[in-house]
Amino acid sequence: MADWRWTPQQRLRWIEENLELGITSFDHADIYGGYQVEDLFGEALAMQPGLRNRLQLVGKCGIRLVSPARPGTWVKHYDTSAAHVRASVDASLAALRTDHLDLLLIHRPDALLDAEELAGTFQALRREGKVVHFGVSNFTPLQFQLLHRRCPLVTNQVELSPLHLEPLHDGTLDQCQDFGLRPMVWSPLAGGRLFLGDDADARRVREVMEALAAELDVTMATLAFAWAMRHPSRPVPIVGSRRIDIARDAVSALALKLDAQQWYRIWQAGAGREVD
Repeated sequence: MADWRWTPQQRLRWIEENLELGITSFDHADIYGGYQVEDLFGEALAMQPGLRNRLQLVGKCGIRLVSPARPGTWVKHYDTSAAHVRASVDASLAALRTDHLDLLLIHRPDALLDAEELAGTFQALRREGKVVHFGVSNFTPLQFQLLHRRCPLVTNQVELSPLHLEPLHDGTLDQCQDFGLRPMVWSPLAGGRLFLGDDADARRVREVMEALAAELDVTMATLAFAWAMRHPSRPVPIVGSRRIDIARDAVSALALKLDAQQWYRIWQAGAGREVD
């Protein structure tokens, strides 16, 4: 998301630059920036309201932070109750200056999640025209299935990078492929650790990726995005950076198809071993 220190005009230009690159989905969560980022984005978007028809707004809710912006919360926890989800959606719509979200995700699995209640809340929000599609974030395959059986979901947003391989092997991406749903991928650059991490795993992966990026004549960021998108579930990576050059790297990755050996060369570096 654009830097909160930018002026509204700078934030608007950042939105426009992404749209010019063909990036039309903007991923939000109510808690980002201490419950401020949605309002900052909405303020910029309100300067050119016609852009709303050219983009998709993704919202997330379900995490409650201890924050001056939410004085009623005194312990960080998860909340997927009908009252909280409805209040979160209404707050996001107001902050983003829009009448609907294109996609709403439950941000984290809630141990107290009542699948019947939440499915009913989703269906009501759809009937009211406030949310078009629903999904989840960071759910295990069984948690996903529990809710998906009651209200069709369109995605599971999970962490995936050469430094975080778990979704490849715990059934998460297999389930997405089985259901024909495209997962969303957060932190495909490992939060910058691919470039700056000083731990042994990061250094090992970086050495391999730098060599392969040179062979392919692409940036390491483009290679990382292409590696994530190579999976047959067709993941959609979230750029997660305010730098427009990283967005360009992500778009360039659409034209880079790694072969199996190139892909597994990176996997091996991340796993620290050969395949069994």
